[in-house]
Amino acid sequence: MHTNLIILAGGASSRMKKQTTLKSVSEQEIAEANQRSKSLISVNPDGRPILDYLLYNAKSAGYKNIYIVVGKQSELFKQFYGSKEKNNAFHGLNISFATQHIPQGRTKPFGTADAVYQAVTQYPELNTQYYTVCNSDNLYSSNAFLALRKTTSDHAFVGYDRDALEFSLERVARFALAKLNAKNQLVGIIEKPSLDEVDDYKDASGVLRVSMNIFKFKGAIFFDYLKNCPVHLDRNEKELPTALLNMIKEHPNTVEGIPFSEHVPDLTAKEDISIVKNYLATHYKSLDWNDSNKIT
Repeated sequence: MHTNLIILAGGASSRMKKQTTLKSVSEQEIAEANQRSKSLISVNPDGRPILDYLLYNAKSAGYKNIYIVVGKQSELFKQFYGSKEKNNAFHGLNISFATQHIPQGRTKPFGTADAVYQAVTQYPELNTQYYTVCNSDNLYSSNAFLALRKTTSDHAFVGYDRDALEFSLERVARFALAKLNAKNQLVGIIEKPSLDEVDDYKDASGVLRVSMNIFKFKGAIFFDYLKNCPVHLDRNEKELPTALLNMIKEHPNTVEGIPFSEHVPDLTAKEDISIVKNYLATHYKSLDWNDSNKIT
């Protein structure tokens, strides 16, 4: 089983920086949301961020080598997780940083496929190994991480039951749907499906599956699709789903959809901060890093 995890934390966090009128968001939370990466916003009484909990779950699932993709402003990440560019020891994890450089002529990063491409270019050993990729502002469970480590498929993603996600109907409706064949292999992805299209995207068990951007890839195969990923016409970014779909055109039936039915806490906007804090207070009384290798 592979032990490499790439965490994407170099995005612009534009939705988090939008203004809010909610009184449940404190002045300190607003200040952090406007100034920090989403994954570094304080979410517990000790001032620690959601990224701690993500790393804890990853360690519990057996990951060892963590590559955090950051922007040029990486100082706070290094205050939390180690001052060196490579091989920082953090509670038994080996943490390295990859910088997502912004191309000349752009004002913000070039998307998730570009982030992974820059990471595997800066750490080329990943192109001869397997690795998992995930967002930094979603709290994936240890079981979801472990499923990606255990699968024998070269490529895989966790396909979440849309109805099990505890988001508003409006928010869930914006999620792209994954189309799987009878063997749970990825066939296609559709963004913002119409009501007429939804039924066509139910899996063999009648469930609508969505991707929350957590994948396993075989580096040797996926590298060219990252390198040659076209720019999304609407969002003007190079996105992981685009590279993934291009790969399955040439390598069909190679991406397994692993079915899961559970909620994935998400820190996208200021309104999510109190929700995530309440979730953590309920489900994580404390982080015992000495006991975090429990499901390997």
